[in-house]
Amino acid sequence: MLSWPAPLLPTLPGTGSVLSVHDTARGEVVPTSPDRTARMYVCGITPYDATHLGHAATYLAFDLINRVWRDAGHAVHYVQNVTDIDDPLLERAERDGEDWVVLAMRETALFREDMTALRVLPPEDYVGAVEAIPRIVGYVEEMLDAGLAYVLDDGTGDVYHDIAQAPGFGSESRYDEATMLRFFAERGGDPDRAGKRQPLDPMLWRGEREGEPSWPGPRGTKGRPGWHIECAAIALDTIGMGFDVQGGGSDLVFPHHEYSAVHAEALRAPAGPPSPSPGPTCTRR
Repeated sequence: MLSWPAPLLPTLPGTGSVLSVHDTARGEVVPTSPDRTARMYVCGITPYDATHLGHAATYLAFDLINRVWRDAGHAVHYVQNVTDIDDPLLERAERDGEDWVVLAMRETALFREDMTALRVLPPEDYVGAVEAIPRIVGYVEEMLDAGLAYVLDDGTGDVYHDIAQAPGFGSESRYDEATMLRFFAERGGDPDRAGKRQPLDPMLWRGEREGEPSWPGPRGTKGRPGWHIECAAIALDTIGMGFDVQGGGSDLVFPHHEYSAVHAEALRAPAGPPSPSPGPTCTRR
């Protein structure tokens, strides 16, 4: 997926200072310590409507991080996704009698125009969820093969992450279970879904439903990916584990950042020694 043109960056004398950010997981301000190349993943838009001031505030905040690192002498590998398949997009397209693909393309184009006007530095990798589906399917199959995920026994083909096998779950948000359940229900989760092993188990793959777009999926199924595994897969394929900042709006702390982090950790942990988690979860407040 194409991003947007980069503005010219002036070259300033001297070297900037070390960047510190508020790490949501630790609940404190911490210095960043990137290698020569700093690595940052920022969650992108779901393109079902026009961008707004909240989007501008978020992406300008992380643009500032990008620029401060560059001023300190670092190259920056910046990755952003587009959630161009998800329930809000399909619901808006159905409401307006519009093709969901056309809606997503139009709103993504408008977002690019807004970022260009704001002189936001573009990501090196700008990846749509749809183009990442083949790799997402491979990752879901890895989790099924490792016994970390399960297929719901109701004929839908829905696949869930068994969160009881995720020892790091809860470390990103530091919320108690009651708070997690409330936010999960409010922000696209399904804690009351019958047949799940735990109410907080998140969906990795949604089996094919009538009238919905679908793609070849894990173990010969058809359907589409869950929200959180999209970002985990894109991050792993572009900058890997242990990147310096995982960013987004404050409403993404839970469930999105929490689940995308444990998905990535589950996919990397079985292959060898424990991998470092994504870096500080820095949210625009």
